[in-house]
Amino acid sequence: MKLIEVRSYRLKPDCADRFVAAVRVALPLVRASGMDVVAFGRSDHEEESFFLIRAFDSREQLVAQQDAFYGSAIWREGPRQKLVDCLDTYLNTLLWLPEEAVEALRANHQP
Repeated sequence: MKLIEVRSYRLKPDCADRFVAAVRVALPLVRASGMDVVAFGRSDHEEESFFLIRAFDSREQLVAQQDAFYGSAIWREGPRQKLVDCLDTYLNTLLWLPEEAVEALRANHQP
């Protein structure tokens, strides 16, 4: 089983292109920090909504990896502000899924 974090983003109007450009910088940094990025993309229902799905072995791993990354200079001095400036709201949801389901999500959401 994997702990899945689904992060949903609702963007400010006319921010999608800037947001995607900033994410293209941020995602390699997130992956390099050790976090398992399962999928990222635009929601099928709204032009200004996006999702990020990450997988963790435990709640403790999620907290440790996110605390380390989001507290780092590479994030704070890097793409953080460009991303935050585009956000209207965001929501995190955590759920446990079998590893097969995680791999199916990964396979169905490749760029």
